[in-house]
Parts: sequence; structure tokens; C-alpha cells
Amino acid sequence: MDKVSSTNISKFISRCEENLKDIFAELDETALFNQRKVLNAFKNNSVAQRHFSGTNGYGYDDIGRDTLCKIYAEVLGSEKAIVSPLFVSGTHALSTMLFGSLKKDDKFISVSGMPYDTLTDVIQGENIGSLKDFGIQFESIDLVSHNGIYDFDFEKIKDKIESEKINAIFIQRSRGYSDRNALSCADIKKVIDFVKKIDNSIIAIVDNCYGEFVETIEPTDVGADVMAGSLIKNIGGGIAPTGGYIAGKSTIVDSCAGRLTAPSIGFEVGSYAFGYTQFYEGLFLAPTVVRNALKACCLFSEAYKKLGYQTLPNLSNTKPYDIVTSIVFDDKQKLIDFCRAIQECSPVDSNLFLEPWDMPGYHHQVIMAAGTFVAGSSIELSADAPIKEPYIVYVQGGLTYEHAKIALENTISKLGLL
Repeated sequence: MDKVSSTNISKFISRCEENLKDIFAELDETALFNQRKVLNAFKNNSVAQRHFSGTNGYGYDDIGRDTLCKIYAEVLGSEKAIVSPLFVSGTHALSTMLFGSLKKDDKFISVSGMPYDTLTDVIQGENIGSLKDFGIQFESIDLVSHNGIYDFDFEKIKDKIESEKINAIFIQRSRGYSDRNALSCADIKKVIDFVKKIDNSIIAIVDNCYGEFVETIEPTDVGADVMAGSLIKNIGGGIAPTGGYIAGKSTIVDSCAGRLTAPSIGFEVGSYAFGYTQFYEGLFLAPTVVRNALKACCLFSEAYKKLGYQTLPNLSNTKPYDIVTSIVFDDKQKLIDFCRAIQECSPVDSNLFLEPWDMPGYHHQVIMAAGTFVAGSSIELSADAPIKEPYIVYVQGGLTYEHAKIALENTISKLGLL
């Protein structure tokens, strides 16, 4: 990048930051609130050095594991929580939540459209131990757009619940690979209240990935019966090396624990020899790290909107309700070049030359920029996209705002946009 281009890009980004100062101030307030909430949970549970030690074997009386679960439950406004490195991914935590919440011959509907790609086979796979194989039925109801603002299709939801027995609704908070805004807790409360008014026995299940600490409340604060997420996204603070969580009503969480281990032992067992320091520290840092990622999200959205691209979140009419920014390129090569520019600015594997590939669990080739300390972590700065029209890239994370800002400069330079 020559000196003139560098100066022009820096000035352009400074103007974007000036436009975002009110939003940034709100994000600072949210981070302060959530930091106080996390700190109080640590104090209320008398966290001490002994909680960081690992265990082996069965893990009976693992005080580090059990106390971490209590802290998560308090922070997330739920009766109970399972927090464990035994969850290998967010998809694993979500799958365990679904199997623990539903029984044979139950039927559930996703009221936020089709769930994320990696859940497709979990729900509808053939002869692979899916929910469908266990006699659990599923339908999805798409969101409806009103002048570009998406909302639940309340009429279809009502008709479905009144016409047949529905045992649960599923809500995906983040957008996944769909072109819509993430859902706020107010959105989630609205649909849960609507459904419960029709049939209070229906379980409200939420995929909370990318949503923790974005607001001062969580879905379990507004009526969700159970929710799940990944520790290598928001709530692990970029420090947790692996794992996931399930939080919600005690009866449901206990059932999910039986699916994670075995119905006879639940979460009374489960050792982790490496210790829990990173899990505690990651949670403690998470409010600040999420704030940084949200600022990065807003900056990418504002900059690329000014450069003439369609972006979400559209900050002129909404706030960011997850840590993801989507940019519509309408051009395959620009999308690939964007991801390569992100990878070039990574602290890890910056020398890699990215190519789209057939990634397990996805239905199109995917290109993924993820030069991260924790492999696959999406609270760290990363970008990915399915190789399909209209060629939308999804940027997420940023442990530090400054790193995201440097990466933004590089993408604008590499694409020759200024």
C-alpha cells in the first residue's frame, strides 16, 4: 500500500469512526454492565485457585467444573447450566440440546427459518442417528420481510400450533448464512410470548451462538426454556480452548446432561485433566472482547456501506445483535480476495493462500479466513463465505478493535476500493 493510498484509507476509516461514536458509547455501557454481572457471579461463587485445578478419571466432586457451571447459570439468568470441554463444537452443544429437549414422536418448528447448515443432518439426516431417525418431526417457517426488516411470520406460526401438536419451537439468534439481521432478545421475547399464549407447554429452544454479551440480557432472561452456544465464540473470550454450554430450566438441562454422557450419570462425572483456568479467565474477559468484536462489526458495516456495498447490520435502522457483519459482493473473485486479505492480517498462518474447499457439514464449497490462536475460533477475527450467489462474506470477531481496524485497511487496499 503506497503512502497516498494509506493516508486516504486512514482518513476514510476515521470518518466512519466519527459516524459510529454514539453506537460505540452504547457498546461501552453494555460491556460495563456485563463485566459487573460476570464479576459478581465470580464473587458470589467464591472463586479461588482450587477451582482451576484439573481432575482425572470419572471426575467425581470436580469443584472447578461444578462451580463454573454455577457461574454460567447465574450470568445467563438460568436455573442450571452445563459448561464442558466435552462439547467439541457449537453444533455438538446444539445437537445435545435438541436431543435432550425432545422425545420420540415430538414435533418442533424453527420459527426463524432453516437452521445453520451444520444442523441439517442433525435434524433431517437419513440413517445417521439424526432426530428424524429417532421419530422426531421438523418443519421450518421463514421470517417475513417488511421493507427489508425481517420479523416472525406470526400468522403461520399460529396456524401451525393450532392445527397440530407442536412440542417445541427453535429460534436461531444469529443469521447463519442467511441475509437477515440477527435477532434481539426483544424479538425473541415477542415470539416466545406469542407461542406460550397459545400453548404454554411448548418448549422454547434457542441457538445463542454469537449472541452472548451483545446485550445486557440473554434469551433465558426473556422466556427461553433452554439455549446453547460455543465457548470458542463470544462467551469464551478468545481464551477458552474448546467446549460449549447448555443453560436453561433444570429439568431440561439435566436431560441434556444425560445425552452428553449417559442418562444414568448425567453431569455428575466428567473430568478435565488440563485444568479450568482458561475457561474462567475467558468468561471474565468475554464482555470486553465481545465489545471489541461488536465495534469491529460496526466498523466493517459502516465502511463497506459507504463504499457502495450492501451490508448487515444496517446501522441506520438497527443495532448489532450478534458479532457478525455480512457484505454482499455479487462477485466471486472479490469475495475470495476479501477473505485472503483478512488472512494476510492474521497473527497465525498469515502466509496461507486461501482456496474454497468442501468443508464437512456444509452444502457448498466454503472459503474461510481464520488465522486464529484457537483453531476455528470465531470470536477471533475471521471471515467465511459459501461459494454461491450473491457471494456474501460473513466477518466476525476481533479480540482487539485495533486488529480489526488494521484488517479493514488491508481489505480496502487489496480490493482497490480507495
